[in-house]
Amino acid sequence: MIDKSQKHHLLFTNIVSLQKMHSSVTTTLLSLFFILCFNGPTMVHSQDTFNLPSPLPKWPPGEGFASGIIDLGGLQVSYVTTFNKIWATNEGGPDNLGATLYDPIAIPQGFSSLGSYVQPNNIPLFGHILVGKDISNDPSKPTLKSPIDYTLLWSSESLDIKKDGEGYIWLPIAPKGYKAVGYVLSGSSTKPPLDKVSCVRADFTDTTDRTSVVLENENDLYLNGLNSYHSVGGFVVGNGSVATLKGSLANSMPNLDQIKALIQTYSPVIYFHPDEQYLPSSVDWFFQNGALLYHKGDESKPNRVDTNGLNLPQGGSNDDTYWLDLPLDGSSKDRVKKGDLQDACAYFHVKPMSGGLFTDIAIWVFYPFNGGSRAKVKFLTLSLGKLGEHVGDWEHVTLRVSNINGELNSVFFSQHSWGKWVSASALEYHTGNKPVVYASLHGHASYPKPGCVLLGSGGSDIGIKDDTAKSDKVMDTGVRAVVIAAEYLAATMVVEPPWLNYERKWGPKIDYDVDKEVKKVKSVLMWRLKKAFERLVESVPRELLGEDGPTGPKAKTSWSGDEGV
Repeated sequence: MIDKSQKHHLLFTNIVSLQKMHSSVTTTLLSLFFILCFNGPTMVHSQDTFNLPSPLPKWPPGEGFASGIIDLGGLQVSYVTTFNKIWATNEGGPDNLGATLYDPIAIPQGFSSLGSYVQPNNIPLFGHILVGKDISNDPSKPTLKSPIDYTLLWSSESLDIKKDGEGYIWLPIAPKGYKAVGYVLSGSSTKPPLDKVSCVRADFTDTTDRTSVVLENENDLYLNGLNSYHSVGGFVVGNGSVATLKGSLANSMPNLDQIKALIQTYSPVIYFHPDEQYLPSSVDWFFQNGALLYHKGDESKPNRVDTNGLNLPQGGSNDDTYWLDLPLDGSSKDRVKKGDLQDACAYFHVKPMSGGLFTDIAIWVFYPFNGGSRAKVKFLTLSLGKLGEHVGDWEHVTLRVSNINGELNSVFFSQHSWGKWVSASALEYHTGNKPVVYASLHGHASYPKPGCVLLGSGGSDIGIKDDTAKSDKVMDTGVRAVVIAAEYLAATMVVEPPWLNYERKWGPKIDYDVDKEVKKVKSVLMWRLKKAFERLVESVPRELLGEDGPTGPKAKTSWSGDEGV
């Protein structure tokens, strides 16, 4: 992902998608990925603006979090939200409405722009442009310098769509020892002035902090001849690289009181499907109601799990020697499978992103059981029997918050083995600034909107179904919020529960006879649909077929890094 809807003040530009439509042929031209830093801006252009539904609270006192400026030690960074339109396309991309290129105006005295800003026209304008100020008092080695030249990376001259004049993208050529952290956009083929943007001293940058483009994003941008990919710091093009700013954990990350305020402000509200049988619970409820710990070679003597997981093996790796399972008693097993929504907790992991320019808050929810999958085959909805069932199901969403002003930037929705980022401007909100999350029926994948998503490569009318809808089954993740980890704080501030460091399976490996289950489904299909269904089953991730118990939060690759990387 994407950083996949997203990210911040470097020129943080939301991932935009623009495609040329010409007669019956769709010409896919370039890929630009943009990360947004968000604040509802004013602008000379008349595009509607977005603001969060409610004003931001007064954050508890602390260091530099949400102070409006981050001090990196010789370099201050902030942002501006007043834009001037440079160039726009008026068709293509999301909803065929095009995209617009912006420059900052009204830059505070002493600050310099670090780049330009772009976003699609189908959503309200919601972003800011990062600016920097040299406070090093070192004339021999300032933290900011003007570029020595520009390289033209792309122009719209050959783009045959509706557009307001021509647009150009320039890569600043940095002096030795400095890095460009953004591109310059212009409406002229003449090179921009050298003082239009500043480059940053190399020791304040990172060229490795980029989000892989494997996550779905609804705002991908394609323009003729430019091959680009997504960076945490902004948009990155294939024939010209920019760096990313490094933040300061000591001066920018929230303290514990500020974390609690962020949770109460932004904690999502989860809606479960009206037909959902398998609801979440707290981890302790699962343990107290008979969860069992099994050890390989001694399967006949499972142990009850102690409260808080005190007797679970710690650390190690997922080596198949330990796993958890439901109670042996049939009635207890059926009851525990259904979870206990009234007792359910949300578990919060707080971590720095982009070197402390953002705070990521991963919100984990535990389900004792994942129900069986369902498939759509043309006009039929079919139960896949036991396929998809497994014990223990960990799901999460991640909030990305700007450390400059504490504003919600975007939300990552985890969906089975993948996911997507969604801009704060494209979210549904419950009350105040609390985003709405829809959990899919039985599989509990997270979505920003209700409806049906078909998984697999069966086409528009064949796939594994992820159904979501509103119901009276709802969970406010902030009501029973538990902060389980914030490694950048002192160890005594947040004590990790023992179960968090259990990195083995939260459910047994289940050896379903997939062919047998598939044969059952095929027996009710007309012959024309049988082959299509077989191809569908082969194309879906094995996770959806429920063949193995999942691991816990700390064993996920996103625990210590970015989502989807």
